[in-house]
Amino acid sequence: MSSLPWRKSSFSTGDAPNCVELAADSVGTSHLRESDDPEVVISTTPAALRAFLRAAKAGEFDRLEG
Repeated sequence: MSSLPWRKSSFSTGDAPNCVELAADSVGTSHLRESDDPEVVISTTPAALRAFLRAAKAGEFDRLEG
């Protein structure tokens, strides 16, 4: 997975070690990782990633309780 073209959020500044990075492979699968732990990668479909991002932007995860 390290050969993927990882991109950081435009909200990340400089070489901040705690950024979410995103990449897509040759078949279109989306991959996400935290830059301070790059060996841990979450893979998902583009549709599921769009649904997650839409929900996050709408604030659906703002008050999660564990």
